[in-house]
Amino acid sequence: MPSLFYVALIFVLFFVYAWSVYNLPILVMGVKNLLEAKQRPRRKQCQAQLPTFSIVVPVKDEEKVLGRLLEALEKLDYPQDKKEVIIVEDGSSDGTLETCRRYSEQHGQLAIKIFSKSWSDGKPSALNYGIKQATGEIIAIFDADNVPASDALLNVCKYFEDPDVAAVQGRTMPINARENMLTRFAAYEDLVWYEVYMRGKDALNLFVHLRGSCQFIKRAVLNELGGFGEHTLSEDMELSVRLEEKGYRIRYASDVVSVQESPARLAQLFRQRTRWFRGTMEVALKYGRLMAKPSARRIDAEATLFGPLILVASLVTYFGAFYAAFSPASLSLLVEFVMKFALVILTTTFFMCGLALVYSSKPRKVTSLLWLPFIYFYWSFQAFIASYAVMLILLRRPQKWLKTDKNGSADPSFLSEA
Repeated sequence: MPSLFYVALIFVLFFVYAWSVYNLPILVMGVKNLLEAKQRPRRKQCQAQLPTFSIVVPVKDEEKVLGRLLEALEKLDYPQDKKEVIIVEDGSSDGTLETCRRYSEQHGQLAIKIFSKSWSDGKPSALNYGIKQATGEIIAIFDADNVPASDALLNVCKYFEDPDVAAVQGRTMPINARENMLTRFAAYEDLVWYEVYMRGKDALNLFVHLRGSCQFIKRAVLNELGGFGEHTLSEDMELSVRLEEKGYRIRYASDVVSVQESPARLAQLFRQRTRWFRGTMEVALKYGRLMAKPSARRIDAEATLFGPLILVASLVTYFGAFYAAFSPASLSLLVEFVMKFALVILTTTFFMCGLALVYSSKPRKVTSLLWLPFIYFYWSFQAFIASYAVMLILLRRPQKWLKTDKNGSADPSFLSEA
């Protein structure tokens, strides 16, 4: 085995597993917090005067899903005079605009402002357009395929009673989890991500980032920062980093729930994750200056931003293992040690993910552990998507904000469990 290959493989392995070791305490804290939360009485809702909300919904070609969102927004358990809905129709070619107008005419009790743009230049631009029309103290953002729980606004208020909190990320769950194997994988991925990883970060006062929907931000802070960045593919992550740079805190709220549609086809997933991964890596390159004034949250922010690169690096470990398995040359003691160390880390990480699946499932099922090997291959597939995103950056391909198509599928039984 060439010495250069040895050096590169060992460097990448240490890089990947250092990142994994760093995240293990977060997973442990997430599981601990999850177990404790199930035994604690539910936290009371907002104790102060209820704030006003502007619910901003950017829509483009969402005729199939927009109706159920509007119905859910009307059913929100919140004073009608303290909420408004702002729909930004972003150059649709279907009946989205007609759906908005028809609903507004038939349901006058829900204050809906409809703005139509004749051109489309991405979700961040549509969001900024809607924010300029908003009057509420807090901006709530939902994608068109979302169905928020009726108590979402009441539950999120209490987090803003802390003056240091500028934004809150709620928990999103798939509405079509049982549609096929791909949506099932996405459902389990969300369980681990939100109910363990985000919980752990929040409990440790680390970097919690916004996820694009079911997110809530103080309008005054948004105006101070100039809204969302319009020249990025990951506007939620970019805004999260700017909030951190200014010293604001983002909280994760597991009791603020909204269900949404997960990609049901590989092409949909590939397009969505390519945009996510490329956008996140470009934010990482842009905001390396965070480390000029390091803190626990800033270090964690950088670790989060480098997540897609870790996925790419993990492919190197797969190829290295393949080479070692079929190469006639024997492995060095150092490589053998790193490989065994990797096995311990992966086993521990998988164990924590397994606990997350067991304790997050409704009803709680030990058989959820049987999905772990399949989820591992699902994550490996995403490593290839992240590699493709890296290639787009290196080749300097132009950015293009592509929406994820929705078909309106929903699983009523899963929705009732949520």
